[in-house]
Amino acid sequence: MNYVVGIDGGGTKTAAVIFDAEGHVVGTGEGGPSTYGIMPDQVTRDSIAAAVSAARRSGGLPETAAAHFSAAFLGLGNVVSEIDRAAVREIAVELALAPPDQISVDHDCRVALAGGLSGRPGIVQIAGTGTSCYGRSDTGESWRAGGWGPLIDDGGSGYWLGIQAMRSMVEDYDGRGEPTLLTSLLSQRLRMSDINELMNRLYASGMGRSEIAALAPIVFEAGERGDAVAGRLIRTGCAAMADCVLAVARRLGMDQGPVELALVGGLTKAGDALLDPLDEEVHTRLPGCRMLLAEMPPAFGAGILALQSIGQPLEEPTLFTMRQEALRQNISE
Repeated sequence: MNYVVGIDGGGTKTAAVIFDAEGHVVGTGEGGPSTYGIMPDQVTRDSIAAAVSAARRSGGLPETAAAHFSAAFLGLGNVVSEIDRAAVREIAVELALAPPDQISVDHDCRVALAGGLSGRPGIVQIAGTGTSCYGRSDTGESWRAGGWGPLIDDGGSGYWLGIQAMRSMVEDYDGRGEPTLLTSLLSQRLRMSDINELMNRLYASGMGRSEIAALAPIVFEAGERGDAVAGRLIRTGCAAMADCVLAVARRLGMDQGPVELALVGGLTKAGDALLDPLDEEVHTRLPGCRMLLAEMPPAFGAGILALQSIGQPLEEPTLFTMRQEALRQNISE
């Protein structure tokens, strides 16, 4: 089969896109979450398998193990060490996605940058369930900042905003904090008639990471309605992400001139409520930075890297085709 497959896996879903050599989309599919290390290995494997199987079906391709792709590139959250890469590569080999020597694995930031800037050097900021920043220079040097997971990092992420919103709510209720619109909005969203039900939701029932991250839009809603507490949370989160962008730019020598920054992730759906304060925080640190929404989603970036791995030249006509395909199929982050 003269096709390649690009795979992007995160804390919410796994996306797979199959391309031909000219950059045309052959098939697309989705599976469940596949962030490595946070999800059990079997869940990661099943999510990748489901996404690729759905992409094969949508493209009318056979699903037999012998019908492997010419190359596969997988970009998964939390893949940051050689141990991680080897473990995910083993999963891909078991699934017979491509010949073993044509299976490549890296973190989700790598594919997000490739898609976000259509393969150009620069920086990408992921703003979704988690946050992470990654840059790559024209010489191939790369650096990552942030992305250390929800326990010690992920400032500005959907999960972080959800936690901070609930913290602000209980501080308001206790009388320890400033009154905030978040209290009523979160109570409605969580369908709580009594705020004391929150402890049961958090600890007895066990709210998952994705469920908590899904509270982030409420913070942006409250901020747009003039709530000071929500506004400060948004600004603090944007500052945390901008600090990561600056750290990457400095490490790669991109802090003294023009540099492109692509934004990727579900939080970008908040529009100006996120983009305006983030742009301000970034430009305070990097005046020469041009911030833009991703030109293509991460799974397309994985496809670009898969095509490059087999020596397929990606001239502008091919990249234009891929961008048009992303728009035509309305493929999301």
